[in-house]
Amino acid sequence: MLTSAAAGCGDAGELQGAGPTPTAISPDKLWPDLTPASSPAFDIGEVDTEVVKGITVPGGDIRGVDPVAVVRREIAGHPGDYAKGPYAETARRMADCGESGARGARCPVLQAYYRDLTGDGRADLTLGFRQLPGNLTAVRVYTVRRDRLVQVMAYEDAVSAVELAGRSVIIRAPSEVAGYEYRLQWTWDQQQQAMLLTHDEMLRTGGRKHSPRPSASGSASTPAGPSASAPDSSPDAAPGSSPDSVAPPASLSPSSGR
Repeated sequence: MLTSAAAGCGDAGELQGAGPTPTAISPDKLWPDLTPASSPAFDIGEVDTEVVKGITVPGGDIRGVDPVAVVRREIAGHPGDYAKGPYAETARRMADCGESGARGARCPVLQAYYRDLTGDGRADLTLGFRQLPGNLTAVRVYTVRRDRLVQVMAYEDAVSAVELAGRSVIIRAPSEVAGYEYRLQWTWDQQQQAMLLTHDEMLRTGGRKHSPRPSASGSASTPAGPSASAPDSSPDAAPGSSPDSVAPPASLSPSSGR
């Protein structure tokens, strides 16, 4: 019996063959005589930070900042986009924020989330709001410096999901290619003191299919207000939020930067 037991223990954990290993292929450098570019062709604003004027941070605690007031300041600072621009409906529906019932549900500002993304031991603010009448969602990250509110990330896209992981904000957006989606990861960079776009890739979605995305000038869809987020009891999220993710409405229209 002891011999059998010893043999049984010996069988457990033995190495198993994983099949043939693909032959490693070294990379080939193309066009070695091509003159390297010295400046980027496009500016996506990955290190653009901005102090939000007119917003105070009581005691340096970002939880004391009203997310709706932050969005109102952005709208006021970009009248060409919101007053009579492509997102005029967003400006109009800001009057519904803070109201109850069906009217409050029209507020374009989504649930705010709080998590330390900069590594300074204090909560930072991640918020989103709908850019109407199109279906874009704006995602913003704010931190506090010397009791001032500072925007360290700004991005708009057709959003199917947003996640917080470690020091990163992960945005998923639908693709025109059936069964695939875009995945963008913005990560805090201590040297630049900003969220940098560290990953931009197209991934399989496990067979999910997306119809071609409408343009930003397409018809309006039902907005999601702050009450639209899934409930959770995490101390790092605002009441009614999830600790790790925000899920804005799916199948929204694309950004012009795609």
